[in-house]
Amino acid sequence: MGIFVFLPLVLPLTAWPVARLAAHRLHPRTATRLLTAVAGVMAACSTLCLALLMVVGTAQLPGNPLPDGWSDPEVRAAVPQDEIAGKAAIPALVAVVAAGARTLWRHGVLRRRAHAALAGLPATEVAVLPDAESYAYALPGRRGGRGRIVVSTALIAGLRPAERRAVFAHERAHLAARHHRHLLTVRLAARLNPFLRPLSSAVAYTAERWADEEAAARVGDRRAVARAIGKVALSGGGAREPVFAGLAAPGPVPRRVAALLAPAPPAAGRVTAFTTVGLAVWTAGAGAAASAMSSANSALTLAVTLHAATPW
Repeated sequence: MGIFVFLPLVLPLTAWPVARLAAHRLHPRTATRLLTAVAGVMAACSTLCLALLMVVGTAQLPGNPLPDGWSDPEVRAAVPQDEIAGKAAIPALVAVVAAGARTLWRHGVLRRRAHAALAGLPATEVAVLPDAESYAYALPGRRGGRGRIVVSTALIAGLRPAERRAVFAHERAHLAARHHRHLLTVRLAARLNPFLRPLSSAVAYTAERWADEEAAARVGDRRAVARAIGKVALSGGGAREPVFAGLAAPGPVPRRVAALLAPAPPAAGRVTAFTTVGLAVWTAGAGAAASAMSSANSALTLAVTLHAATPW
């Protein structure tokens, strides 16, 4: 495997420039999809390489259940500094897997609680909850079912009719594009590899900007959407839980309002490498491709080596 087994652990650093530039230079839809794909690939590759290192490290522990041949010098030679890297990978993999499992468990718990809170209400697209707090969020459906828009009575009372339409259009955009899947993917990726946290933060923002633009196009009034976002933010509202996409959270609200007060961004087009954002996109793509090739090479090399060292 050589040094290639370590590359997917640090190659997420190549995506930091695009995480910063995509939110400002790319259409929000393109930025969200690109950053989610890069984060997912890099997280999977880095976790796989940690697992490969863990196998080598576990084989060195006394009393382990693995075949004796897996601790042969030929196997250990496949990993540079196997004594340190192999054993260090064991707690590291346990930590990232536990963090990822906790993220998935918490996501499921929050969704179940949110659906339970709507029990007894009419099965309409918009669920209005009597609450003195102002909030609105898109609640995904169960098992691929139709999602619902959850708003509070305080939010409805504080908005004008055009602003209410903007809120509903914004949340419908979240549901239609299944933004909760993008948010969960990048949040899980950040737990599996901390170097991917900038991509998680960027997607949290670009997903909201994507919904902003969809709402503005549907309502036909960019200022109404901007006013709705500003009013909800000033009232202290937003998504009740970080799992769900909401009108005024997460992301810097002033930047979103400023973007809505400006002309609509151009439709997604071809990104060339002769611009700053283009260079960042191609660098991130190359990093993701290198991660995939390095992890595949390492997995194949270790599989062949272990097969040869296993007594039959």
